[in-house]
Amino acid sequence: MSSNFSAYKHALTGLVLINFKLVNNITTYLMYNKNMDIFGAKILIVEDEPQINRLIELILLSDGFYNIKKSFDGAEALETIKSAKPDLILLDVMLPSLDGFSLCKKIKKDEYLKNIQVIMLTAKKMEEDIINGFESGAIDYISKPFSNKILLARVKAHLKNINFSSYSYQNIKIDDAKKVVTIDNKEIELTNFEYKILKIFVSNVGVAFSRSQLLSYLRGDDGFDISERAIDVQILNLRRKLGNISSSIETIRGLGYRLKG
Repeated sequence: MSSNFSAYKHALTGLVLINFKLVNNITTYLMYNKNMDIFGAKILIVEDEPQINRLIELILLSDGFYNIKKSFDGAEALETIKSAKPDLILLDVMLPSLDGFSLCKKIKKDEYLKNIQVIMLTAKKMEEDIINGFESGAIDYISKPFSNKILLARVKAHLKNINFSSYSYQNIKIDDAKKVVTIDNKEIELTNFEYKILKIFVSNVGVAFSRSQLLSYLRGDDGFDISERAIDVQILNLRRKLGNISSSIETIRGLGYRLKG
């Protein structure tokens, strides 16, 4: 990594530490933010250099993105993509086990994964490399070293093209416009609270929510009184209705719940 890159990393680390409280509580904030759909998007960073991988993560965190996963080689990334189905992937080309071009082609050939947006983020900047990236299925190609402002602008631009009115997790599909939930294409009936809890889990896979956070989310602007114990009851009922997928809702001892990522 160049000295400029290292200096930038240290400067950005300081920025994130200064704003640690905001980043640490971003999930609660975004529940009420109109831009939640963009900032809550699932982003996967695939980069084998740990320092650059962390740098990209810090850039995203500092701007309000929080639902971020990381992989360090192509084969590992493919497994993560299949299980977590990110909305957008920032993909390096020169990766161990499976290069970025080949990984992108596998994603685009998979019926379940083909709509995932892929941005190539790589030091390979020759014309043939850029053409290869687009022919592999990438929607954008950013050369290293990159500007953090340009990176964020392109990430946001592409995320705005995604329809966030529908969500999916394994064989669960949520149509938020119609407020309909299906499992294996069969509709299941949920109460308003159960629907809200499932939606926040599916749109934030792997993110742990405390009971108080879920409680605040359910109360919304109405401010009616519900106890934290009611959250446990809602989760219990939701698990019963989800059947075989119920075990995917994990209990985090002393904190709350999350949907397994």
